[in-house]
Amino acid sequence: MTPSFRRSLLRAAAVVATAALSSCNMLDKLADVGGPPKTSRIEDPTQAAGYKPVTMPMPAPVAPVANVNSLWRPGARDFLKDQRASEVGDIITVQVSMADTATMNNNTKAVSANSDQANPLTFLGFEGSLGKILPKAVNPNDLFSFGSTSTVNGTGTLARNETVTINVAAMVTQKLPNGNLVISGTQQLEVNAELREIGIKGIIRPQDIASGNTISSQQIAEARIVYGGRGTLSDAQSARWGQQLWDTVSPF
Repeated sequence: MTPSFRRSLLRAAAVVATAALSSCNMLDKLADVGGPPKTSRIEDPTQAAGYKPVTMPMPAPVAPVANVNSLWRPGARDFLKDQRASEVGDIITVQVSMADTATMNNNTKAVSANSDQANPLTFLGFEGSLGKILPKAVNPNDLFSFGSTSTVNGTGTLARNETVTINVAAMVTQKLPNGNLVISGTQQLEVNAELREIGIKGIIRPQDIASGNTISSQQIAEARIVYGGRGTLSDAQSARWGQQLWDTVSPF
């Protein structure tokens, strides 16, 4: 199998997979015709397809030593009971606050022109034979002529201003050997046939959890924050799957 044939097969497989995925999305949209988009079921995130427990380099665990005749528990912030999330299944409130602003300007311009011309009056004695075969088409003064012109002019401008402020309740799905917690949470809000979704995942330190059982999104390691939506408005702002497919496979 030649490399070019193998690449052709890979492109064909990508096109088929994209078409199949687009068909599934189309069927989902057809199911929502005549009504607002339906919210998804509440499911165990550890049972989701592709879920894998987080593994990180960890130090050897050290068991806390309680003082004799002491009412204060090691690591506790409440004299009676620590109300913060600490075990699998506990719930914690994540305060998502993002304000990103970025501006970029790029301008590239390149022009090149090359011209080569050769005028051999004699070419190994073949110029006479060419004149006999094509008497009106062959001119020895114009046997060779090369020319090329290349122009590149590119301008790019990026201006982005994003602000997201929302609180999301997440659940502890895993407790790492060093005590850090893996959290995962989703939230869906349906307004006027538009379903807004936000999801958050990451790793937090128990000591970063505030006394009100809250934590800032800036204190989440390996954070994965997804904010988007689906519905009539989102469909109107998205290119159709045919256009997306063409943009993907088109080499131009």
